[in-house]
Amino acid sequence: MSATTATRPAPPIEERVGASDWTAIGTRISLLVTNPGRLAAARSLLESDLDGLDRACSRFRADSELAALDAADGRWVTLSPLLTEAIGVALDAARASDGDIDPTVGEAMSALGYDRDFALVAPNGPAITLSARPVPGWRRITFERASRSLRMPPGTRLDLGATAKAWAADRAATRIAQRLRCGVLVSLGGDIATAGPAPRGGWRVRVQDVTGHPDDAPTGPAQTIALRGGALATSSTTARRWERGGAVLHHILNPRDGLPAPTVWRTVSVTAPDCLTANVAATGAIIRGRAALARFEQRGIAARLVDLDGRVRTTGGWPPDQQAESVGSLAGGGMRAALSPGTGIGR
Repeated sequence: MSATTATRPAPPIEERVGASDWTAIGTRISLLVTNPGRLAAARSLLESDLDGLDRACSRFRADSELAALDAADGRWVTLSPLLTEAIGVALDAARASDGDIDPTVGEAMSALGYDRDFALVAPNGPAITLSARPVPGWRRITFERASRSLRMPPGTRLDLGATAKAWAADRAATRIAQRLRCGVLVSLGGDIATAGPAPRGGWRVRVQDVTGHPDDAPTGPAQTIALRGGALATSSTTARRWERGGAVLHHILNPRDGLPAPTVWRTVSVTAPDCLTANVAATGAIIRGRAALARFEQRGIAARLVDLDGRVRTTGGWPPDQQAESVGSLAGGGMRAALSPGTGIGR
């Protein structure tokens, strides 16, 4: 559900790090490590994680474990350990977000035309009938984590795009840092997780509306920050958009009516101790619209929200746009990367 972002590392500023980026699971992958000699091993670990994730959680692979659930027709299904964990994470996020994040949006997403990898979705097409109706709802899923069992109402299709990629970034960064004993930044379509010691001055990231290389001038509002730890995620209504009969659609759906959320914010960026928390907050803000601002302020969430006119609002100690430092996990200096809307599993 989140149109989180794609990072592209630029040459390091203060110290040499190992960096690699490639395309997988329908998005740009970026991997940075503080020990260049361990980059190959780190990439091998990450590629293995992504392969397993794709086989378990992809909405667009006919042979994925998630796709096989479409044929369950209300029967109990035994899940693999990986899909069990991914679905458990999605249901936990639904509960924590008061239903803003709901994994049962799969059929509604397909009905709007997003039924394949986004690179294959036609940008324009004939008009479709938009029917406002709630998605089946996460509470109707019977899930027994201990026995790895799941049952859904017939016709329910899951989409784990709002949580799987961010959760996978957290999981991979932690595993690589522990296994190779170095600092790590993992970006899966811009869902950024870090683990281990950061480079001197932190992992430096440019937050922006439009995908771009960090050496290019940004288009629209942009800001450079740096992560000394924790994670960063951005949700956007600008990255995955398509038209049907002249109606502009996007991929962040309100589960209460199954339609794209009204566009109040172009982008919402959030920093948190882990990428899953950041991404759930950012996606929920797109769905909540202006009400998200007060919610973030009340909870002290560090966030940057850009409205349709390009006006920037910040909460929770996020630094003003003219600064590149902040409190908590944000600070100045370090390694450059660009953070801007991208793609991901199921999204």
